[in-house]
Amino acid sequence: MSLKIGITGGIGSGKSLICQIFAVMGVPTYNADLEAKLIMTQSAAVRRQLIEAFGANTYLPNGEVNRPFLSQQVFQDAQKLSILNGIVHPAVIQAAADWAAAQKSPYSLKEAALLFESGSYKKLDYTILVTAPVETRIARVMQRDHAAREQVEARIAQQLSDDEKIKLADFVIINDGKVALIPQILNLHQQFLNK
Repeated sequence: MSLKIGITGGIGSGKSLICQIFAVMGVPTYNADLEAKLIMTQSAAVRRQLIEAFGANTYLPNGEVNRPFLSQQVFQDAQKLSILNGIVHPAVIQAAADWAAAQKSPYSLKEAALLFESGSYKKLDYTILVTAPVETRIARVMQRDHAAREQVEARIAQQLSDDEKIKLADFVIINDGKVALIPQILNLHQQFLNK
């Protein structure tokens, strides 16, 4: 049976880069955030629930999610964000579980920004937290997304802090630009192969 490993980290921590390294080593990787976007577009049930909750403007005429509209609805309103997550997270968690069950490798990775916040970590065998100093994360996201500092800080404020996540994580990868990444990844890879 294939181990199910979750990997998470705050925005700008570098979890996607680390997942790419695991993928190069042949580890199947599921990106929950990308899959959520697909599910929001492709699932008729999710689409119907989102339109009921947020109105017809939730989708563009071409069928794509109207991201600016939806973001405006939820990011200033915790109750609306909770409604959105209540619709999307269960569908993504189920899709990830189905995907993981089909894997034949010794272990697979599920990458999710809100692994702990969504509760989906409870269905996994182990979790990895990718950490980086907040200032490093802010600089990375500002450069990557061409975002204003205030926007990045607002997104960070909506996620659990690393201190809170460390209490829930089984393993931690430090991605601060000083500690070498590859030895940390290879160490975990070997541990998972031996479990």
